[in-house]
Amino acid sequence: MTLANAIGTGVGDDKSIYPYVPKMVEFYLGEKPILNNVPTWQCREPKELSYVLANLPELVVKEVHGAGGYGMLVGPAATKAEVEAFRQVLVANPSNYIAQPTLSLSTCPTYVESGVAPRHIDLRPYVLSGKEVQMVPGGLTRVALKAGSLVVNSSQGGGTKDTWVLEAEQPHANGSQAQSQSQAQSQSQSQSQSQSQTPSA
Repeated sequence: MTLANAIGTGVGDDKSIYPYVPKMVEFYLGEKPILNNVPTWQCREPKELSYVLANLPELVVKEVHGAGGYGMLVGPAATKAEVEAFRQVLVANPSNYIAQPTLSLSTCPTYVESGVAPRHIDLRPYVLSGKEVQMVPGGLTRVALKAGSLVVNSSQGGGTKDTWVLEAEQPHANGSQAQSQSQAQSQSQSQSQSQSQTPSA
């Protein structure tokens, strides 16, 4: 029997581990990370907590063990009352929180009740690690279905979108023709799916 997510790997979901990932990459691989981390303040550190409290309306604050978009504050989208209420919770238990800048997520045309409108999205790729490490083609695109929302979690009203991965053009002539046919077929399927959709109640 093989476990896709072995017992104990949940520690990787602890958001207080995230700031140490670049050091883990350097330690185990002996090289610098290609992608930089999102700046992260650990509220258990007094100096970092002071910065977070001073800039709370501009930051996103999350529980280190949280999931599903619960127990978090999106400063720019919160009212003054919500910010102040969260401030009290944060001061009472700072080690339970990390903070990050509010990211500007990309938007994608999305079919909603009012028609087609832009909604914020993020992409979650997957990596299989065994004898070799390889990226899985495609990934999970999550979408915030509420207008203006940055929270893509399904438990907070988010949804998912199909993720297309197009093959690179082949070096020979037939490859280019095959790619065009593949894209045309995918577009046709997408149009058929769109025509069959109806607005949700």
